Amino acid sequence: MEIIKKYETFFNDYLNNNCIEKEPNNLYEPINYILSIGGKRLRPLVILMSADVLGDKLKDALPAALSVEIFHNFTLMHDDIMDNAPLRRGQTTVHEKWDVNTAILSGDTMLVQSYKCLEKYSNTPQLYTLLSSVLSKTAIEVCEGQQYDIDFVNQNTITIEDYIKMITLKTAVLVACAFKMGAIIAGVTDKTATNLYEFGKNLGIAFQLQDDYLDTFGDSTLVGKQTGGDIIENKKTYLYIKSLQELEKDKSEELFELFQTTPKNPEAKIERAKQLFEESGSVVSLKQTIDKYTKLALQNLKELDIAKEKKAPFEKFAQELMFRNK
Repeated sequence: MEIIKKYETFFNDYLNNNCIEKEPNNLYEPINYILSIGGKRLRPLVILMSADVLGDKLKDALPAALSVEIFHNFTLMHDDIMDNAPLRRGQTTVHEKWDVNTAILSGDTMLVQSYKCLEKYSNTPQLYTLLSSVLSKTAIEVCEGQQYDIDFVNQNTITIEDYIKMITLKTAVLVACAFKMGAIIAGVTDKTATNLYEFGKNLGIAFQLQDDYLDTFGDSTLVGKQTGGDIIENKKTYLYIKSLQELEKDKSEELFELFQTTPKNPEAKIERAKQLFEESGSVVSLKQTIDKYTKLALQNLKELDIAKEKKAPFEKFAQELMFRNK
């Protein structure tokens, strides 16, 4: 995304200069490994943008940006263990490259390290307390979201409200946290920081719902992976939940049974699931819900008590995020 790309080199240089090179190697090498294989760096770059645009505090925001990036990758490392995932960003996951015990311990270390990054602000006690408080609240919520996601595996009746709550906690609140931390470092009012948090949360919900759509109906050459991954893994996404609610009984039962199977060649399963999703109207419903949360985010942006020219980068970010192909 062009609007935050200008911060990428700045952040990566800081990340590389703060690699954890200690012994035992088998504790710290997995940490540097997962941080090195990239990703969008969405959350740390959002912190840098917010601090820069709102208060010209780009350099001051680097420790918080690193904190959130380390925390995010800690959650991914542990998620991969729970999901028994072999790949992360196209590379071997930590628990596969090393072992499960190493991944657990390295992940635990990353969680602590994310808080140590915030100690850079300890000479300003109020700022340090505010940032630590926001991260702590978010950390607990992310764990709650992960538990809801795990619970869904064994639940046959899940509502759209349940699903929105889960992705809000598991995904959206960390995006919101990033916006708020940047705002706090910039020194804006509590009201502005809260409105920016809500902007990030609603945008994060729309972002995850858009991911759900792209996973199933995106162009694989643009998405960079085979479409239908959620179907292959029998994930209970918005499309699946809404389709079960809207289809006639026989087709609803067919979809339910389809998501109990794991065929060696999943192409036929993917195509049939996509047909049922479209027939149920869940695709249209999903797009409407994405639009709803995007509009809510933009409304939060309108309510920000800042100059119009300072709102423009956030609006551009929202547009780039929601009109992407991958």
